[in-house]
Amino acid sequence: FRYDNSYRKGVFFMAVAKEQIRQIISENNINSVADIYTLLKDSFKDILQELMEAELDATLGYEKNHKGDLQTDNKRNGHSTKNLKSQYGEFQIDVPRDRNGEFEPKLIPKYQRDISGIEEKVISLYARGMSTRDIHDQLQDLYGIELSAEMVSKITDKILPQVKEWQSRPLNPVYPFVFMDCIHYKVREDGRILSRAAYVVLGVTVEGYKDILSITAGANETSKFWLGMLNDLKNRGVKDVLFFCVDGLPSFKEAIQAVYPQAEIQRCVIHMLRNSFKYVNYNDLKKFSSDFKEVYNAPNETAALTELENMKEKWGKKYPYAISNWENNWEDVSSFFQFSNDIRRIMYTTNIIEGLNRQYRKVTKTKSVFPSDSALEKIDHKIYKTSRKIWGNGHYQKCYNDNYYKKV
Repeated sequence: FRYDNSYRKGVFFMAVAKEQIRQIISENNINSVADIYTLLKDSFKDILQELMEAELDATLGYEKNHKGDLQTDNKRNGHSTKNLKSQYGEFQIDVPRDRNGEFEPKLIPKYQRDISGIEEKVISLYARGMSTRDIHDQLQDLYGIELSAEMVSKITDKILPQVKEWQSRPLNPVYPFVFMDCIHYKVREDGRILSRAAYVVLGVTVEGYKDILSITAGANETSKFWLGMLNDLKNRGVKDVLFFCVDGLPSFKEAIQAVYPQAEIQRCVIHMLRNSFKYVNYNDLKKFSSDFKEVYNAPNETAALTELENMKEKWGKKYPYAISNWENNWEDVSSFFQFSNDIRRIMYTTNIIEGLNRQYRKVTKTKSVFPSDSALEKIDHKIYKTSRKIWGNGHYQKCYNDNYYKKV
């Protein structure tokens, strides 16, 4: 019976709502989506006004024009005007007052004049790669809000303290895997267009979760700058890293060993293969790459060296540089052979950070030149927050075997 009764009530209220909607449509001659938006814009002020009046009713304990005895000596005391900015444009509202001055509106707090959430909109649009002038035009077209490009820039500057706080936050004492790479941009400085790099450090925690440890804008990619980045990680609490997975930057190894001497370095196998393939004729590429799988898929380092020797006998005379590239860097390529395939899949390539870099390039492709390093850092920080939302609770599965735990 209760179910049937509540169901009938629901049907009744739905019918009432539909009748009201039909009446609104007929009375306002609504024929398009634009007409609906105009109606909402015109009604927004009236709805807001009634909500403010109802809020004062709740504070005083009685409704307007109430007759009879009152439980309080506090009464209404007229209204004060207030100009508001909203997503429907600017308008004036009459804020109700009480005689004792006890009314504190929750809907529109005192001193608040912008209820559009415009700052969040500006920062969100900026994080998607739009310029300050593009954001100005977008807000004007969508909401009728006049916001200068300079004001847009000031709003986005509000996240700079968050950027500094994030860049100096404490980190975990141990990370099994740390991936490092950088993305190159152009930045305007003193009337010149200079090359800049966003240095990205991504770590995998002992629990298996991904986290961006640091993003810092600086000069072109150099081992000296990476040395500073590594010292910064140590100062923020990272006592040990088991594996650094990196691309082939010269002197990278020396920078890592200076700060984390016990860490092992794993050169990205994918990058090594690409470097070797550059020396191979297209007609031989398919067969060459197929043969090379026996090297990096070998069960252990001894077997891998045997397969590399076989590659040298078969292809060494025709493509000597393709083979010597591996021989000269074998110490930094072979680290992952001591682990199972589950661990190898994590550490043999920097694809995890390459995927993050694709997100950066997607956002920044519309910006050929950044006006400053701080503008680049603002973008970097917002992309970090977006990445965390995309990742959610996603993480590497518990694939670490006994050898991994012995290593820890």
